[in-house]
Amino acid sequence: MTTYLDFEKPLAEIEGKAEELRALARRNAEMDVEAEAAALDRKAADMLRDLYKDLSPWRKCQVARHPDRPHCRDYIKALFTEYTPLAGDRNFADDHAVMGGLARFRDTPVMVIGHEKGHDTKTRIERNFGMARPEGYRKAVRLMEMADRFGLPVVTLVDTPGAYPGKGAEERGQSEAIARSTEACLTIGVPLVSVIIGEGGSGGAVAFATADRLAMLEHSVYSVISPEGCASILWKDAEKMREAAEALRLTAQDLLKLGVCDRVIPEPMGGAQRDPGASLSAVGDAIAAMLGEIGTPGRAALVKARRRKYLDMGSKGLAA
Repeated sequence: MTTYLDFEKPLAEIEGKAEELRALARRNAEMDVEAEAAALDRKAADMLRDLYKDLSPWRKCQVARHPDRPHCRDYIKALFTEYTPLAGDRNFADDHAVMGGLARFRDTPVMVIGHEKGHDTKTRIERNFGMARPEGYRKAVRLMEMADRFGLPVVTLVDTPGAYPGKGAEERGQSEAIARSTEACLTIGVPLVSVIIGEGGSGGAVAFATADRLAMLEHSVYSVISPEGCASILWKDAEKMREAAEALRLTAQDLLKLGVCDRVIPEPMGGAQRDPGASLSAVGDAIAAMLGEIGTPGRAALVKARRRKYLDMGSKGLAA
């Protein structure tokens, strides 16, 4: 069953009517409703195009959070072969919000790491809705260091509202774990490419996305804070999230202009959830292209170029 966002409700009515007509025809072979259903399909396609032609930043946030978007496990299953999951931080526990392991990407051995939100109520609770605890970031550090030791490129897939803010996480050193993961991203001597496939929330995303190349799906977002959190702090009113989303410059298009993001990956009309196969393929092509751009410059040159990239960040402006 298709899940519709708030702004897609008019579209839901039209597509629902088309499906009702076809359901009636399936029950009664003498009914011929295909012409009417096809007319509704054309109307729905036009409406979908209009809705997604110029999405506001807030609507992009909604699309980025869509429950039917492909998640990390879907990308790993589709794009990587011989995936061998690795668990635990060798210190406290295994965090199910972070998955990763050894794999092959188009015949190249790599280490793949990502946030996993889950796809239904049970798995979302198990995965903590993609919000990693300290052990998740320490697991990521362990895997990045292993990749560095064996000369394997690292691919990270980012999709998190942010790091988990619970008491236990803070007691176990959440901020320190995020800092160590960010440090590992900056210092490993192998190529590191990252793709934001949904939400890139706060330090929880930065800890995976401080990469040689960063790509974002067309309707993904990347920000220091959620629009609701920003609105609550600035205006003491979470309902001002639309204004906050505008001010945060969190869309892939704005971040490309600012030099934070290196490329924007087009999504199918209506978002990645409308055609997951096309989105998976596009992300695979982007990862291959980014790894090709980096090449094999050698450890010292790679780390130096990555350091320079982040020191230079912010030199590009974006008119208000």
